[in-house]
Amino acid sequence: MSYSNFRSPFTLKNKITPLAVVLLWVAVLVLGPLGGESHGGDKKTRIKFSTLAPEGSSWMKEMQRLADAVKEKTEGRVTFKFYAGGVSGDEKDVIRKMRVGQIHGAGFTGVGLGQILPEVRVLDLPFLFETDEQIQHVYENLNDYFYARFEEKGFVLLGWVPVGWVHFFSTQKIVSINDIKKTKPWMWEGDPLVEETYKALGVRPVPLSITGVLMSLQTGLLDTVYASPQGALALQWFTKVKYMSRLRMGYATGAVLISKKKFDSLPVDCKPILKQLGKKYLKQLVQTIQRDNATSIDIMVDNGVELIDMPNEKMIGEFHKSGALARENLVGKIFPPELLQRVLNHLQEVK
Repeated sequence: MSYSNFRSPFTLKNKITPLAVVLLWVAVLVLGPLGGESHGGDKKTRIKFSTLAPEGSSWMKEMQRLADAVKEKTEGRVTFKFYAGGVSGDEKDVIRKMRVGQIHGAGFTGVGLGQILPEVRVLDLPFLFETDEQIQHVYENLNDYFYARFEEKGFVLLGWVPVGWVHFFSTQKIVSINDIKKTKPWMWEGDPLVEETYKALGVRPVPLSITGVLMSLQTGLLDTVYASPQGALALQWFTKVKYMSRLRMGYATGAVLISKKKFDSLPVDCKPILKQLGKKYLKQLVQTIQRDNATSIDIMVDNGVELIDMPNEKMIGEFHKSGALARENLVGKIFPPELLQRVLNHLQEVK
């Protein structure tokens, strides 16, 4: 086509001057198409964030402080919208929504993290950790490894927020493996780690979504659950049981993830701000959760829940043997043997 025959739609009725043409193209190049977004420095991004934690909980209060700090430091260019109390569904639902962009970030327990990166469940292994010092040492030494692995899966690890020590809550006293065998214990549906743990204990659990546990305790379908003290309190499970074991089933991990696609869409100068503030406030949240777990025990005891004494050494040994068997059966299925060995080596460094 000859450019000499081209007639701009702007000249159908009124001729446009050469100067006006130049100004028009300058506007297009600088401002972008009419009605489009402004340049990156002014771009505003809202992170839709989901969590099982209910409104008013310490978890949500700390996340709101993080959101407020991010908004202030980015001058309103990055904000959060929270969907608390599981309104976005269980963790499987949230992961699906994150992958299609309906949700951008979420707080996950180990079960949800394992749906994305199965090997992270090495941090949830039963009857393995014994002290808070061991936990901290292992997390610090494996942080870079898991950060890289989550990024490969399309997620940015903003920070660890472990659920804490996990105990048995039941309607009957549990001091031995035989006691558990007589119960109707809950298992988070689709959780291969707890499934293997109960198999090693010789127990047949009742698999259910976490959202169905309270009703099942009310109807008698379940009579035993496992949870952190804060979890049992917040989810009201403690109202349907009589006992809490001092014996720890394990240490439940947790973390905050942001979809890499969403993170990459943030203004360049906002990315380090989110990471820095995330590290700061999530560290504070971990300390808050530790305090709340201790406080939750006191509240439940005041409301009639009885703490069961630790089993004798022989019984504890049997639980640990079951934990070791579960670990052996999980090697090569959800985590490689070399990763388990790294964890065991780090544990030896603390003792």
